[in-house]
Amino acid sequence: MPAPAPIDAAVPPSASSGRSPVSPPPSAAPTAVTPLVDAPLTDHASTDHALTDHALTCAAADGAVEPAGIEPVRLVCFALAIVNLTYMVAVLGSGDWIVTPSGAPVHTDFVMVYAAGQLALAGDPAAAWDWTLHRVAEDAVLGRPVPAYYGWHYPPPFLMVAAALATLPYWAAFATWMAVTLPLYLVTLRGIVATRLGWLAGAAFPVIVPNLVPGQNGFLTATLIGGTLALLQRHPVVAGVCLGLLTYKPQYGLLFPLVLLVTGRWVTIAAAAVTALLLGAVTLMVFGTSAGVASWAAFLHWLPLTSDALLSGSDAEFHKFQSVFALVRLSGGSAALGWTVQIGAAIVTATAVCLIWLNKRIPYEMKAATLAAGVLLATPYVYLYDLTILAVALAFLLRHALSTGFLTGERPALAVVAAAFLVLPVLGIPVGLVGVAATLALVGRRIGAVLAAPSPAGRSVA
Repeated sequence: MPAPAPIDAAVPPSASSGRSPVSPPPSAAPTAVTPLVDAPLTDHASTDHALTDHALTCAAADGAVEPAGIEPVRLVCFALAIVNLTYMVAVLGSGDWIVTPSGAPVHTDFVMVYAAGQLALAGDPAAAWDWTLHRVAEDAVLGRPVPAYYGWHYPPPFLMVAAALATLPYWAAFATWMAVTLPLYLVTLRGIVATRLGWLAGAAFPVIVPNLVPGQNGFLTATLIGGTLALLQRHPVVAGVCLGLLTYKPQYGLLFPLVLLVTGRWVTIAAAAVTALLLGAVTLMVFGTSAGVASWAAFLHWLPLTSDALLSGSDAEFHKFQSVFALVRLSGGSAALGWTVQIGAAIVTATAVCLIWLNKRIPYEMKAATLAAGVLLATPYVYLYDLTILAVALAFLLRHALSTGFLTGERPALAVVAAAFLVLPVLGIPVGLVGVAATLALVGRRIGAVLAAPSPAGRSVA
């Protein structure tokens, strides 16, 4: 069988610098976030701060005075949101988004999802993982041979989502997918930041367009990771459900089990395991036992072939990846060297994240931000649209800044991160590691400030 073109390609460079639609925030009384350090400390939920009651209750932070220096942050977020809106208006006006003026689907990543769903609806879900059969299905969706093949490589439970979308006309399926996942992402960011600024910050993040234009799933991934972290304190079962649903992209769940184990969050572990097992069982019920088993067999059979095509093949496009592995390969390193560096980075990241989560003096926001950013370092398979996960880390950082004030130079540094996301993808330079490194540096600086300060007598601040 001929080797396929790189799978699940990122959006065209022109989309990388665009933005998505938002409206200016309504005028309202200044708001602020109540510091979490005053939460009572009696168990896991309280030891790591009562985050959820503040983060997920929108009214909890309304009506107070905002910290000094927040207005420039608001203005920058608003400007970035306008850039998003402007770009998406231009894309819509170009007639080259979702469908052409004649009604034919535009070739984007979503064609891969829709084609896989149609194969499942036709009674052959296992065919979604077969490169030859799936490419034929993509050709049928477009009504012409696809210019580049985007393969299906998600676990079988996500195929149920694709099948549900494929019951709709192509344009309606695309629009429905974005209309569901984008608001979920925005609600999650709003819940984490816990003020109205969260809406604006979520809409301003510079990887909105690389999800909207191709119909990608970064909004869902960020929602599940953000939901897991925001709900972990007070609703461990629901947090576990979010983590179990994240198994649709298992590469981003690598660090969570370690953190949950070392901090003894057994309820969340159990909820995540049960959710993952139920998803597998539902797959067998929906597709039928025989077809469901065949789907899992096909997924496992094609997984190493997909990995080889994406990360080791001679035609792999490493500039589209945002990982340590890709950086090594772009620098001329071999696949063996790339894997060595990637595994080393993953081990160092996992160790650092676990130590941070075990330290009771570190605020929960900083723990959550470290874990959200760390998952992007632990896997070699990161595309531009996946960097919505970084918005979760930045939202937790912003929440802590709103409760304690901005550190010197912190706001300009955030602006530099935003500028990097706008400029580097247009230049063909992977921005992921730059953004992750800058975010972790900002988080590390805050952690250092906390650890350098004397701990209140008789009380842990984490």
